[in-house]
Formats: sequence, structure tokens, C-alpha cells
Amino acid sequence: MRNISDIIEQYLKQVLQQSPDNVIEIRRSDLAGRFECVPSQINYVISTRFTLEKGYLVESKRGGGGYIRIQKVDLPMKEAIHAHIFRTIGGEIDQQSAEGLIYQLEDGEFISCREASLLKAAISRDVLAFKLPLRDEIRARLLKAMLVALLSN
Repeated sequence: MRNISDIIEQYLKQVLQQSPDNVIEIRRSDLAGRFECVPSQINYVISTRFTLEKGYLVESKRGGGGYIRIQKVDLPMKEAIHAHIFRTIGGEIDQQSAEGLIYQLEDGEFISCREASLLKAAISRDVLAFKLPLRDEIRARLLKAMLVALLSN
């Protein structure tokens, strides 16, 4: 059985997919009531699964009429994907940001699940056993080279 975080994530993605402009506004308390959980569970799901690296912009307004606005940010068209990769990665990239980019590319169906798994394995801090900032620089070079090779087909 899936855990409550997975269920909440799937629900929010489904609602986003049905939204004509890829934007939803939700109230934390309404969502917590719907899933019979505490509002902090909603915060956890949003802060860990709806990040910019994963292709989402999140805006939060607290207070009585507070809401959370989640917007799905589409990846650039394939012609501009290399520029997007180089801009996102830069000269160095930490593991979390790299995995977020890989997730975004997989979610956008630019790479397969298997390719994403291989990329994550190759850029992990366990494999790149160097001290910082060298590790992040090598990760950036590897990731750029592998993604350009994968996406040039």
C-alpha cells in the first residue's frame, strides 16, 4: 500500500494535469481534511515533491485566507533542451539539484526511467568520492556529457 505522501502527491499532480493553465490553488487545511492528516504533512509533500528542480513553482500565502499555489513549469521544447541543461547545470551541480533535473527530464519524457536510474547512479556522491567543490564540478561535467549524448538522438 502506498503511503499518505504518495497519495497526496498523486492527487495534486492529477488536479494539476486537469487544470487548463497548469496552476492550482489549494488551502492547506482543506487538503489536510480531505486526506485526514495534519497540515504539516501537506507542507512536507509540497516542499519535497513539488520543487523547482522537479519542474514546479510553489507560492505560499499564510494566514486566514492563506493558500498554496502550485504551477507546473514545462520544460523548453526539444530544440532548446541543450541550452536548458547547460543553464541549469552550470559549472557545478549538487546531487539534489542534479537528481531534480533528471526527474524533470524523465517526467517530461525526454529520458526513460532506465536512463534516469543510470544517470542517478553515475552522479551519486558514493561514486564520485571526491571532496567538494571538485565533486560537484565533476558531476556537472558528467551529467552534461551524458545528457547531451542521450538527447542528441
